[in-house]
Amino acid sequence: MLETRYRAARALPLGALSRSAPAGSGVSVRPAGAEARFSLRARLAAGTAPKLAGLALDAPINTVGTDGEVWLARLGPDEWLVGGPEADADLLQGRIHEALAGLPHSLVDVSHRNVGIDVSGRQAAAVLNAGCPLDLSETAFPPGSATRTLLGKSEIVLIRATAAPLYRVECWRSFSTYVHGFLNEAVFGVEGSAAH
Repeated sequence: MLETRYRAARALPLGALSRSAPAGSGVSVRPAGAEARFSLRARLAAGTAPKLAGLALDAPINTVGTDGEVWLARLGPDEWLVGGPEADADLLQGRIHEALAGLPHSLVDVSHRNVGIDVSGRQAAAVLNAGCPLDLSETAFPPGSATRTLLGKSEIVLIRATAAPLYRVECWRSFSTYVHGFLNEAVFGVEGSAAH
Protein backbone atom coordinates (compact mmCIF):
# COMPACT_ATOMS: atom_id res chain seq x y z
CA MET A 1 0.00 0.00 0.00
CA LEU A 2 1.32 3.42 -0.92
CA GLU A 3 1.86 5.74 2.00
CA THR A 4 1.19 9.39 1.40
CA ARG A 5 3.98 11.55 2.74
CA TYR A 6 3.48 14.97 4.25
CA ARG A 7 4.46 17.63 1.73
CA ALA A 8 5.38 21.12 2.79
CA ALA A 9 3.65 23.94 0.93
CA ARG A 10 5.82 25.14 -1.91
CA ALA A 11 6.96 28.74 -2.08
CA LEU A 12 6.99 29.56 -5.78
CA PRO A 13 10.18 31.41 -6.73
CA LEU A 14 8.49 33.78 -9.17
CA GLY A 15 5.55 34.42 -6.84
CA ALA A 16 3.80 37.58 -7.99
CA LEU A 17 6.08 38.32 -10.95
CA SER A 18 3.29 37.57 -13.40
CA ARG A 19 3.09 40.31 -16.00
CA SER A 20 -0.07 41.23 -17.84
CA ALA A 21 0.64 41.65 -21.51
CA PRO A 22 -0.49 44.96 -22.96
CA ALA A 23 -3.61 44.84 -25.12
CA GLY A 24 -2.74 43.84 -28.65
CA SER A 25 0.69 42.41 -27.80
CA GLY A 26 -0.46 38.89 -28.63
CA VAL A 27 1.60 37.26 -25.88
CA SER A 28 1.42 36.41 -22.19
CA VAL A 29 4.29 35.32 -19.93
CA ARG A 30 3.27 33.89 -16.58
CA PRO A 31 4.74 31.53 -13.99
CA ALA A 32 3.13 28.11 -13.98
CA GLY A 33 1.62 26.79 -10.78
CA ALA A 34 3.42 24.30 -8.59
CA GLU A 35 3.60 20.82 -10.08
CA ALA A 36 5.10 17.48 -9.20
CA ARG A 37 7.98 16.74 -11.55
CA PHE A 38 10.12 13.64 -11.86
CA SER A 39 13.26 12.86 -13.81
CA LEU A 40 12.98 9.29 -15.04
CA ARG A 41 15.82 7.25 -16.48
CA ALA A 42 15.20 3.72 -17.75
CA ARG A 43 16.49 1.38 -20.41
CA LEU A 44 13.60 -0.32 -22.12
CA ALA A 45 14.01 -3.28 -24.42
CA ALA A 46 12.26 -3.00 -27.78
CA GLY A 47 8.61 -3.96 -27.56
CA THR A 48 8.52 -3.92 -23.75
CA ALA A 49 7.66 -0.27 -23.11
CA PRO A 50 4.94 0.02 -20.50
CA LYS A 51 2.44 2.86 -20.41
CA LEU A 52 2.32 5.52 -17.74
CA ALA A 53 -1.10 7.12 -17.17
CA GLY A 54 -2.02 5.91 -20.64
CA LEU A 55 1.06 7.60 -22.13
CA ALA A 56 3.55 5.52 -24.07
CA LEU A 57 7.11 5.50 -22.77
CA ASP A 58 8.31 4.42 -26.21
CA ALA A 59 7.09 7.59 -27.94
CA PRO A 60 9.70 9.19 -30.21
CA ILE A 61 12.47 11.27 -28.65
CA ASN A 62 11.66 15.02 -28.39
CA THR A 63 7.94 14.46 -28.01
CA VAL A 64 5.48 15.05 -25.19
CA GLY A 65 2.19 13.35 -24.41
CA THR A 66 -0.49 14.37 -21.94
CA ASP A 67 -3.69 12.92 -20.55
CA GLY A 68 -4.86 16.37 -19.47
CA GLU A 69 -3.21 16.22 -16.04
CA VAL A 70 -0.02 14.19 -16.34
CA TRP A 71 2.52 15.03 -19.05
CA LEU A 72 5.44 12.91 -20.18
CA ALA A 73 8.28 14.44 -22.22
CA ARG A 74 10.81 12.07 -23.78
CA LEU A 75 14.11 13.92 -23.88
CA GLY A 76 16.49 11.10 -24.81
CA PRO A 77 16.69 7.38 -25.49
CA ASP A 78 16.49 6.61 -21.77
CA GLU A 79 15.34 9.93 -20.28
CA TRP A 80 11.91 11.42 -19.54
CA LEU A 81 10.60 14.42 -17.62
CA VAL A 82 7.24 13.66 -16.01
CA GLY A 83 4.90 16.28 -14.57
CA GLY A 84 1.50 16.30 -12.92
CA PRO A 85 -0.62 17.89 -10.19
CA GLU A 86 1.38 18.67 -7.07
CA ALA A 87 -1.31 17.20 -4.82
CA ASP A 88 -0.89 13.83 -6.60
CA ALA A 89 2.91 13.68 -6.34
CA ASP A 90 3.01 10.54 -4.21
CA LEU A 91 0.38 8.81 -6.33
CA LEU A 92 2.22 9.70 -9.53
CA GLN A 93 5.48 8.42 -8.11
CA GLY A 94 3.76 5.16 -7.12
CA ARG A 95 2.21 4.80 -10.59
CA ILE A 96 5.62 5.25 -12.22
CA HIS A 97 7.25 2.61 -9.99
CA GLU A 98 4.30 0.28 -10.59
CA ALA A 99 4.49 0.73 -14.37
CA LEU A 100 8.23 -0.04 -14.31
CA ALA A 101 8.10 -2.86 -11.75
CA GLY A 102 10.84 -5.37 -12.48
CA LEU A 103 12.65 -3.02 -14.88
CA PRO A 104 15.83 -1.21 -13.83
CA HIS A 105 15.10 2.49 -13.55
CA SER A 106 15.91 5.65 -11.64
CA LEU A 107 13.22 8.10 -10.52
CA VAL A 108 14.18 11.42 -8.92
CA ASP A 109 11.71 14.00 -7.61
CA VAL A 110 12.79 17.34 -9.14
CA SER A 111 9.67 19.27 -8.12
CA HIS A 112 11.62 21.80 -6.07
CA ARG A 113 14.41 22.10 -8.66
CA ASN A 114 12.26 22.89 -11.69
CA VAL A 115 10.15 25.96 -12.39
CA GLY A 116 7.66 26.28 -15.23
CA ILE A 117 6.90 29.46 -17.16
CA ASP A 118 4.05 29.51 -19.67
CA VAL A 119 4.36 31.63 -22.80
CA SER A 120 1.14 31.88 -24.79
CA GLY A 121 -0.51 33.88 -27.55
CA ARG A 122 -0.05 34.51 -31.25
CA GLN A 123 3.45 36.03 -30.76
CA ALA A 124 4.67 33.36 -28.30
CA ALA A 125 7.12 31.76 -30.77
CA ALA A 126 8.60 35.18 -31.64
CA VAL A 127 9.17 35.94 -27.95
CA LEU A 128 10.90 32.59 -27.44
CA ASN A 129 13.01 33.06 -30.57
CA ALA A 130 14.47 36.23 -29.06
CA GLY A 131 16.77 33.89 -27.14
CA CYS A 132 16.09 30.36 -28.39
CA PRO A 133 17.78 29.22 -31.64
CA LEU A 134 15.17 26.59 -32.53
CA ASP A 135 12.86 26.84 -35.50
CA LEU A 136 9.47 27.02 -33.76
CA SER A 137 7.39 26.90 -36.92
CA GLU A 138 4.42 24.52 -37.10
CA THR A 139 6.40 22.07 -39.21
CA ALA A 140 9.62 22.08 -37.20
CA PHE A 141 8.10 22.23 -33.69
CA PRO A 142 4.51 20.98 -33.97
CA PRO A 143 2.14 20.27 -31.07
CA GLY A 144 3.46 17.29 -29.12
CA SER A 145 7.09 18.50 -29.22
CA ALA A 146 9.54 18.74 -26.32
CA THR A 147 13.29 19.26 -26.28
CA ARG A 148 16.26 20.54 -24.35
CA THR A 149 17.56 23.85 -25.68
CA LEU A 150 18.87 27.24 -24.60
CA LEU A 151 17.09 30.47 -23.84
CA GLY A 152 19.66 33.23 -23.63
CA LYS A 153 22.32 31.79 -21.34
CA SER A 154 20.11 29.25 -19.57
CA GLU A 155 19.44 25.62 -20.39
CA ILE A 156 15.70 24.93 -20.61
CA VAL A 157 13.28 22.22 -21.62
CA LEU A 158 10.78 23.63 -24.11
CA ILE A 159 7.41 21.88 -24.33
CA ARG A 160 4.52 22.41 -26.71
CA ALA A 161 1.83 19.92 -25.72
CA THR A 162 -1.23 21.28 -27.56
CA ALA A 163 -2.21 22.92 -30.83
CA ALA A 164 -2.82 26.23 -29.04
CA PRO A 165 0.10 28.69 -29.18
CA LEU A 166 1.15 27.75 -25.64
CA TYR A 167 4.70 26.82 -24.72
CA ARG A 168 6.01 25.64 -21.35
CA VAL A 169 9.54 26.68 -20.47
CA GLU A 170 10.97 24.40 -17.75
CA CYS A 171 14.14 25.65 -16.11
CA TRP A 172 16.03 25.20 -12.88
CA ARG A 173 14.86 27.33 -9.96
CA SER A 174 18.22 29.12 -9.76
CA PHE A 175 17.76 30.38 -13.35
CA SER A 176 14.05 31.15 -13.13
CA THR A 177 14.32 34.88 -12.35
CA TYR A 178 16.73 35.32 -15.27
CA VAL A 179 14.55 33.29 -17.68
CA HIS A 180 11.36 35.06 -16.61
CA GLY A 181 13.02 38.47 -16.96
CA PHE A 182 14.45 37.53 -20.36
CA LEU A 183 11.03 36.50 -21.64
CA ASN A 184 9.42 39.71 -20.36
CA GLU A 185 12.11 41.82 -22.08
CA ALA A 186 11.52 39.84 -25.27
CA VAL A 187 7.82 40.77 -25.09
CA PHE A 188 8.82 44.45 -25.32
CA GLY A 189 11.03 43.68 -28.33
CA VAL A 190 8.23 41.84 -30.12
CA GLU A 191 5.79 44.66 -29.33
CA GLY A 192 8.27 47.26 -30.61
CA SER A 193 8.91 45.45 -33.89
CA ALA A 194 5.15 44.92 -34.42
CA ALA A 195 4.57 48.66 -33.98
CA HIS A 196 6.93 49.55 -36.87
